[in-house]
Amino acid sequence: MADKTIICRDCQKEFIFTDGEQEFYREKGLQNEPQRCPECRKAKKAEFNRNRFQRR
Repeated sequence: MADKTIICRDCQKEFIFTDGEQEFYREKGLQNEPQRCPECRKAKKAEFNRNRFQRR
């Protein structure tokens, strides 16, 4: 499988979904490709965790 170029839904930058990442997704049973670049995924996860702990 070849690397894929995807446009991040948040920052609109292109990022590469590598062959290795695609294989990892397949092994884990994940069916959807990532929608966000690694930087935006990290920021989104941090925001989620911040909000989660503020509610307690």
